[in-house]
Amino acid sequence: MATAVTVPGSGVDVREWARRAGALSPVLAVIALLLVPGGGGAQGGTGGTGTVADAASGLLVVICLVRVLRGGARPLTRAAAVVLGLPVLGICLAAITSNDPAASLPGVARYVQVFVLVPAAVLLTIRDRRDFAVIAWGLVAFALLQGAVGVAQYLTGTGASYQGEDVRAVGTFGATDVMGMATVVAYGLVVVTGIALGSGPGRVRTVATVCAALLFVPLVLSFSRGAWIATVLTCAIQLLLAGVRRAARVALVAAALGVVLVGGLGVGSTMVKERVGSITQVAAAPDQSVTDRYTMWAASGRMWRTEPVTGIGLKGFPQYRDSNASLALSSGSDTAGAGAAFARQPLLSPHNMYLLVLSEQGLVGLLALAGSWLALLVGALRRQRLGADCALVATGLLAWQLIDFFYADIGGPSTVLMSVVFGLAAWWSLAEVRRA
Repeated sequence: MATAVTVPGSGVDVREWARRAGALSPVLAVIALLLVPGGGGAQGGTGGTGTVADAASGLLVVICLVRVLRGGARPLTRAAAVVLGLPVLGICLAAITSNDPAASLPGVARYVQVFVLVPAAVLLTIRDRRDFAVIAWGLVAFALLQGAVGVAQYLTGTGASYQGEDVRAVGTFGATDVMGMATVVAYGLVVVTGIALGSGPGRVRTVATVCAALLFVPLVLSFSRGAWIATVLTCAIQLLLAGVRRAARVALVAAALGVVLVGGLGVGSTMVKERVGSITQVAAAPDQSVTDRYTMWAASGRMWRTEPVTGIGLKGFPQYRDSNASLALSSGSDTAGAGAAFARQPLLSPHNMYLLVLSEQGLVGLLALAGSWLALLVGALRRQRLGADCALVATGLLAWQLIDFFYADIGGPSTVLMSVVFGLAAWWSLAEVRRA
């Protein structure tokens, strides 16, 4: 059976946290090793594999498997096995029916890694709420580190190129994965927002509030419209779940903070205003990046219509892109800065996870994968009464990811962190929980 959740005391000493960190070291290693540069770039779809963090995630799965075999008990409840295993149906069916099954095999491995094996391993590694808290704060620590690097890049002009200036905060992920730091910082911001709105000790909530203010700055300096939208909507959801009155008070404080940082201190003021303004112009006067995205979305729809049930096959989007895209699609996006020379990065995915799955795995794949995610979200919402802190964090992380999937898909070194996030959410949604 899955590990039962127990109610911890209000205080945790350093030795206890160190002991737990040691037991959770396989998961924490996946997070920490994202600092090691990878050669996978930020390829879309199922690209971007082969990093040290990916290897650590494989080791995590092996360690978890050994623990399960030594324990001798059934590791997952039936519901957990069904929810986490459901995506395998669409993944394998799409690979078998693909025009080139051999070319689809790397895609099978990537999808199973990110959405099945690593989340299941994280779920089985976490034993109680304190384990959940250690991993969640590990995400926050990593986000603060990446955010600090990103702010330094903006201040020193050593970031990725944006509007002809090397000011875009990308952290250690480099110019080829401009969404990496934005994703990490957003995860951290969502976690500390959930903790600050929870029912934990006042000191912990104060620290979380300070961390949220610190993470707000690098998120702004990432110039990532998709991350901004997903974070604002997710924090609004967390606020509403925490209570309408508190939502109103926090919204006023957040608005004041934004005015002070952007308006008063001039944090990326001109560029930020232009970037925010461009969000409302995506229909009337879209820039080339938005035009490319619309064009690839339309191409995904055409691909799906050719094979509506099982899709064109995993890793098939790049092969079928040009034959389905209009002439409005550019040859790629420009990348430069953050220690990298100018390069033209090909557009290998539609930058929409739902359309990527629909085109490559068809209706069966989309229903299986999205059904698994929806089950996790419903489970997290239903268990809100069992513990505000865990519920707000798990629900927030899931909501952020599912919203961001409208603007992004899997690809790049930061993808493996997504699997850890799904694992955290899966533990809260699927573990046997007792009322706090």
